[in-house]
Amino acid sequence: MIDLATLAARFAAQLRTAGLPVGPERSARFAEAVTLVHPRTLSELYWCALATLVADPADIAVLDQVFAVVFGGLTDPAAFRGDANTPQMRAGSEPAPPPRPGGTAQEILAAAQADVSGEPPSADESEQPSPYPALAAATERLGTRDFASLSADELNRLAAVMRELTLATPPRRSRRYEPGSRGRRIDLRTTLRQAQRSGGYPVRLARHRLRERPRRLVVLCDISGSMQPYARAMLQLVYCAASGPRAEVFTFATRLTRLTKVLGRTRPDLALARAGKAAPDWSGGTRIGEALKVFLDRYGARGMARGAVVLIISDGWETGDAELLRVQMERLSRLAYRIVWANPRTASARYEPLVAGMAAAWPYCDSVVSAHTIAALDDLLTALAKVR
Repeated sequence: MIDLATLAARFAAQLRTAGLPVGPERSARFAEAVTLVHPRTLSELYWCALATLVADPADIAVLDQVFAVVFGGLTDPAAFRGDANTPQMRAGSEPAPPPRPGGTAQEILAAAQADVSGEPPSADESEQPSPYPALAAATERLGTRDFASLSADELNRLAAVMRELTLATPPRRSRRYEPGSRGRRIDLRTTLRQAQRSGGYPVRLARHRLRERPRRLVVLCDISGSMQPYARAMLQLVYCAASGPRAEVFTFATRLTRLTKVLGRTRPDLALARAGKAAPDWSGGTRIGEALKVFLDRYGARGMARGAVVLIISDGWETGDAELLRVQMERLSRLAYRIVWANPRTASARYEPLVAGMAAAWPYCDSVVSAHTIAALDDLLTALAKVR
């Protein structure tokens, strides 16, 4: 069964990308129109979209282009304007309905969800709804595959998935104020300015409240040999999920390297290549305790970790002193708001924190997640956004 809400959301996202102002209300009207009309051809589906998604005739050309890309090829728009089954519009503004494949609405929607290779999703895959509404079917097939089994091309294809995610963190109050009707503090300047409209009498008291902003996200990623495929996927996630709070990114193996400036606004593959050059110990050993001590001494204790959400990505294989790791985790727990540890080994139901490094860090972690697949990233996002 094809999810109509998912299709409407994906179609609206493509229209917004093309510059058409399509919000949630228009998407809901489009889905309701499809439910009421039960279109059996692409032409009928097109007119449902035209009646609910376009408010200005100047935007019809944008709808034609996006509709042609999403629901099938549109080679010659003028050839379809004379369709007898389509209503007439004034000259110069009539849109071009796409060709009729003669299929049912279910077949039309299934064709829209086909992947780039042209193959429709199988019955087993269509029965499993995806939590990421803007993904292609080819990407959905990678949703349950372990990051360690993905090739470089497949990992690049997941960038489209990760752009739809948001690394949200709990809010915190800042020292700046913003207007708020329920604020406890009276804004005297605004109150006096508004009183000039009523003869100098403060008829209405203006109030303001402390502004809220997302907490800082600090990522400490293990780039040792055993964590290399997961590290690349997690760094790509941090880069692509740009709609969330700006993250401070560090990598560690035998030493600590700050990659915040390296992971700038560029393509994920170039950003990861620069990250590999900036981190000289890529795929080296692992000294978590020493790297964590350097982070706390240079950055964390000076304010970066105070009240922040700290994400540590590592399998817990500590080649150094496990007691040092325990002491540094205790220091970090007193500074950070939450500590989330992403360990791909915890995906196994028989996993136990028996490794020295993981056993030392476990008591100080607020959440431990696997984050080894796209499907498992839900647990990671939930743990980062949780308010304690």
